[in-house]
Amino acid sequence: MALGIVTKRLGNKLFPALSSTSRLLHSHATSFGFKHVNEEEKARMVGDVFTSVAKNYDTMNDLMSAGLHRLWKERLVSMLNPFPGMKHLDVAGGTGDVAFRILDNINRVKQRGLQDGFNDALEAKTQIYVCDINPNMLNVGKQRAAEKGYGEDGSLVWVEGNAESLSFQDDSMDGYTIAFGIRNVTHIEKVLSEAHRVLKHGGRFLCLELSHVSLPIFKELYDLYSFSVIPRIGEMVAGDRESYQYLVESIRRFPPQEKFASMIADAGFQKVEYENLVGGVVAIHSGIKI
Repeated sequence: MALGIVTKRLGNKLFPALSSTSRLLHSHATSFGFKHVNEEEKARMVGDVFTSVAKNYDTMNDLMSAGLHRLWKERLVSMLNPFPGMKHLDVAGGTGDVAFRILDNINRVKQRGLQDGFNDALEAKTQIYVCDINPNMLNVGKQRAAEKGYGEDGSLVWVEGNAESLSFQDDSMDGYTIAFGIRNVTHIEKVLSEAHRVLKHGGRFLCLELSHVSLPIFKELYDLYSFSVIPRIGEMVAGDRESYQYLVESIRRFPPQEKFASMIADAGFQKVEYENLVGGVVAIHSGIKI
């Protein structure tokens, strides 16, 4: 499947009022898929989902996206443009998929630098912090890292933490990524505020998330696949239909691309833009802390 790319840049304009779906995400009564639940209940229920899917998470991503999630993550990392010595925070990245790609990218930069004789510029220690609220997801990532030999030099740091209240200092990170995680939080605006707080000036925020398809015919096919096929795959492969039903429903509850971009701008980020992939099945949103 070809990657369709559309980039939209947002200026310093006033954005339209949020839809009823977006207002729901800001209220004390929030959503868990298509259900209305209170905030405390959502946090527990989302935790249960990811505890259930942790062992099969990457396998299911391959099956659900026909392997395209790998290309989407590669695109995310290429937009980050990692460099040796950077301090980077990958949130909701428990299985290590994005962090490993960042390290691979940095190692390639190092190899080219060594070949060109730039030894001094490559001495700074790289640290990639993988933060996830779910210990089961982190355990999967740690095991994968050990099997693949990632982080043996201390470049990977695993942190159990909440995206809405990070333990990292202000202005401490060169980059921040969150892939397929922000639609599961209770307060999106708190996550964006925390991302802005921990980034250094000039640091980049990047979010890869399943989003909204705009083409009517494609949308009908996508909806059919999402609601009929994905839960069935979850039932057959992971023995868990309900968790994957929630994951499909949570995509429809997530704000459309323009509204989410306006939330990123409201959090203080500049040069906010987004890029649609595969007609909006996924989108990469980005912003800079000036």
